[in-house]
Amino acid sequence: MIDINEIKTIIPHRYPFLLVDRVIECDMESRIVGIKNVTANEPFFQGHFPEFPVMPGVLIIEALAQVACILALKILKKEGHPSVFFTGIDAAKFRKPVVPGDQLRLELNKIKQRGTLFRFEAQAFVGDVLVTECTLQAMLGKADDSSSGD
Repeated sequence: MIDINEIKTIIPHRYPFLLVDRVIECDMESRIVGIKNVTANEPFFQGHFPEFPVMPGVLIIEALAQVACILALKILKKEGHPSVFFTGIDAAKFRKPVVPGDQLRLELNKIKQRGTLFRFEAQAFVGDVLVTECTLQAMLGKADDSSSGD
């Protein structure tokens, strides 16, 4: 298990844009499972349908991308590297709204790697219900890149 403090040593994201609370499974080679606890205090709920708060789909994808970054950096043994860039998304499907009180289980499987370029099958669940799925692509930036990607 990887807690929030260790996550902060692996990826550069910080509140309010750090969207992973912990990692509950990581084989360091091809599979990772992260958790995001969705609370009513999330800053995006103030403006994203205040009468019916729904987590924006793009932020669910971002949470999946952050978990993908953790796995990619673990595979490459580059934890703390300043930049992993989210380079593509395919076949995104949003199947059910995510609302305050939900716990997102973010499951990713590496389906391809060429050097520092990765492709992941990604799924987000609330309980046993699939809420989002997609294929993500990411790559490690150059060592001197100071901006952080997702």
